[in-house]
Amino acid sequence: MQQRDFAKALRRRMSDAECHLWFHLRAHRFAEQKFRRQQPIGPYVVDFVHFAARVIVEADGGQHCESASDARRDAWLKAQGFTVLRFWNDEILLRTPQVLEAIEQALRERLPPLP
Repeated sequence: MQQRDFAKALRRRMSDAECHLWFHLRAHRFAEQKFRRQQPIGPYVVDFVHFAARVIVEADGGQHCESASDARRDAWLKAQGFTVLRFWNDEILLRTPQVLEAIEQALRERLPPLP
């Protein structure tokens, strides 16, 4: 399956945590910032990305526990200038305000100040 088709398929079957987080990030709802979901970047598809700040947000389930492929993926993305934030699915569902605060902090650190 080509990467673009794979990303489309991922958008159609997002996890509960991804759906919950997307509700807060979509349509400029979060601090009036633009996020994209299930976005191809190089050889990977990331869960959410803010291109202007180069911040990637990943929602991780149990399959990501100490994953060597995730470590390689994160290293490649960081080499491209991205900051990668990873949150466990239960963290997104149970502690949404803290997750959103961490995302907002990363955006503040990466975006130029508004005039």
